[in-house]
Amino acid sequence: MRNLIAVLLLFVTNFIFGQNQVQWNTSVERISDSTYTLIVEAEIKLNWHLYAVSQPQDEEPAIIPTTFNFQGEGVDFERMGAIEEGKPITEMDKIFEQELSYFADKAIFKQKIKLLNPGLKTVIGDVSYQACDDKQCIFDQYDLGFSLDGSAVIIDKVVDAKSLDLAQNLEIPLTNTDLLKANKHSEDAQGKGLFNLFVLGFLGGLIALLTPCVFPMIPLTVSFFTKQSSNKSKGVSNAILYGAFIVGIYMALSVPFHFLDSIAPEILNNISTNVWLNVTFFIIFVVFAFSFFGYFELTLPHSWGNKMDSASGAGGVIGIFFMALTLAIVSFSCTGPILGSLLAGSLSNDGGATQLTVGMTGFGVALALPFALFALFPNMLKSLPRSGGWMTTTKVILGFLELAMAFKFLSNADLVEHWGILKREVFIGIWIVIFILMALYVFGLIRFPHDGPRKKLSFYRFIFGFAVIGFVIYLIPGLFNTSQSNLKLLSGFPPPVFYSIYEKESDCPLGLTCFKDFDEGLAYAKEHNKPILLDFTGWACVNCRKMEENVWSEPEIFNLLNEEYVLISLYVDDRKELEEGDQFNFELENGRVKSIKTIGDKWATFQTINFKTASQPYYIQMSSDYELLSSPQKYTDAITYYQWLQDGLKKFAESQDK
Repeated sequence: MRNLIAVLLLFVTNFIFGQNQVQWNTSVERISDSTYTLIVEAEIKLNWHLYAVSQPQDEEPAIIPTTFNFQGEGVDFERMGAIEEGKPITEMDKIFEQELSYFADKAIFKQKIKLLNPGLKTVIGDVSYQACDDKQCIFDQYDLGFSLDGSAVIIDKVVDAKSLDLAQNLEIPLTNTDLLKANKHSEDAQGKGLFNLFVLGFLGGLIALLTPCVFPMIPLTVSFFTKQSSNKSKGVSNAILYGAFIVGIYMALSVPFHFLDSIAPEILNNISTNVWLNVTFFIIFVVFAFSFFGYFELTLPHSWGNKMDSASGAGGVIGIFFMALTLAIVSFSCTGPILGSLLAGSLSNDGGATQLTVGMTGFGVALALPFALFALFPNMLKSLPRSGGWMTTTKVILGFLELAMAFKFLSNADLVEHWGILKREVFIGIWIVIFILMALYVFGLIRFPHDGPRKKLSFYRFIFGFAVIGFVIYLIPGLFNTSQSNLKLLSGFPPPVFYSIYEKESDCPLGLTCFKDFDEGLAYAKEHNKPILLDFTGWACVNCRKMEENVWSEPEIFNLLNEEYVLISLYVDDRKELEEGDQFNFELENGRVKSIKTIGDKWATFQTINFKTASQPYYIQMSSDYELLSSPQKYTDAITYYQWLQDGLKKFAESQDK
């Protein structure tokens, strides 16, 4: 189990933070006028290893073997046999618990080709690979260029006429673009959203306080500061400093994500909707749930806690800092799953890195508050409830919530890949089973390993159990194809209503008529002389579902969308691949080349270059002549959205009268 957790954490952390630890070089060996050997040499950083192309065949490898792709294969040239590689090291990998083949220090790969196009001068390709050391792994792709005539190779993916042509089609000649900068309401709404996230982080911190890893530490730590200090004011100031360090430590965890924000505006969205990352989060949350159930315990290495505990004896400010760091490490088995939920939720929403910082700050403040508060008012310690079985009950209930959340991540992967395995009714059915089990646990009908002797149900546990049953009853209409199946209170968590086991008239939100291609919707708007509502959305976008199910469903708004506008919904996380002829490469303003291979790639780039944002939901009103009718709108309430639509219609009518 520990090895499984290590593998999952390696995948998640280094999918996000991985750095290039392999340097690639290319050369060409001429055999005849029509036959060449393409040579790729990898220089591998000390203590790192690169996985080989060929792996032992006993079972499916747990790693990603090195693979090579070449442009023009089958048209300009053909491969002569499989790629050749040097003799790798093959041994049992302790982390992945498999026999794997890899290279250390250096690796050479050779591919013989035969020309089909005698005029071919260069071959362009790429290598996808995984490299690891004993602590982390990276997953990366590198562009390769081979010169057949000795001339310099410039890898410029967008120079070909096809890419230039398709790339130009992404940019539209918008007018009234000043409106893109004049969206004060969206800024206010964003500020409100950050405050809400701070509150959610704070609530998460309060829940963490009730767990067995943290709660017993409060009186012990406060007593240490108040009794060991030379005077009361010194003890209070030390406790407050201790709390400040706790807040700072949790805030610092979000810092690396701000660097990701600066790389590309849509990178956090790409991370949050990555299929295998969502599947990995699903597995991690299931593991977290069973840890909370008491079947095993997740802890960081004991040596970390011991080292921090030793350092905390240094005294002064440094000692207090290491005491705070020790708390963060030893409480990981209880706080880790809650922080994981916060991380995953922040990546899945607009403003990722900023939201994560705000949420982490709220979490840290809640965790630190009791230490400072009880140091100021030590008599309040007497009012704290005693540690006991109620803390184990809290952990188990959190385990059920983690299990429910796990299926949200599996649903994200299912939606963006269109697997069709977790339709809305299936998802809701799974939640019903989970919460029925939670109710049975609360009433004492099922038990877990760490539960103490059976006791008479307390009044509060009895009330909570009936609240869980009430939630199950609320979920049941979601299993049926009726008007009550919307479940507005849960908007954004289950799959959208149209992603159903029942046959629907439309695969658009609420059965509206919509287009999922901009050019098709534009042509329809021109033909019928209607304004366009451009809806940048996502299959895994929680706030998009909330807008559709809580705002668009209002009768006056639904009628406007259905009768007055041409709705174009562009899904920026759709992983369905474009037809091969529609795939191309796009050069961004910073010079980076982005491959447009999926429907989501296309519309995410379309949004970024035309509207300078990568957030969803994001709504634009425009005419078929590319004139913006109002400032953009984001997540908001029904009254504001209705007025925004009315203002857009008024502006459109005025433009038609000119």
